[in-house]
Amino acid sequence: MPRAARVATIGFAGMIVFEAALAAGARLGDAAWRGAHAQLTTGQRFGSAVSVLFYAAAIIIVRRRAAGRAERRYRWGTWGLAGIFALAALMNLASESQWENYLMAPAALALAALCVLVARTPTGHRGRTPEGPPATVAHA
Repeated sequence: MPRAARVATIGFAGMIVFEAALAAGARLGDAAWRGAHAQLTTGQRFGSAVSVLFYAAAIIIVRRRAAGRAERRYRWGTWGLAGIFALAALMNLASESQWENYLMAPAALALAALCVLVARTPTGHRGRTPEGPPATVAHA
């Protein structure tokens, strides 16, 4: 599996831990949800729980695409994730939370770049040149 997929998996797993902690009530709200509340509201905690599922799905999509799966859901899924995380980086930069500005925005940008690298992973033998020297035709 390409290194980009392994690093992206680690990043997504880290986000799962963070979002699960938020959903469980950890006082990390300064680093999420625009930093408005150190202790998240019930709605924000529910949103963080849904985010755990999103990041788990992202791991599945990225790892399967990196393994060479050519199905549309994996090809387009990795490109979709790249776009989502690029947008997330911009949104985190626009936040009033310094945690989101200096930690979450670069993390989202890195995840977007990793998703682009994985999305560009070759699929099977399509588009590849055959290995070995070109075949020659013997003339009689």
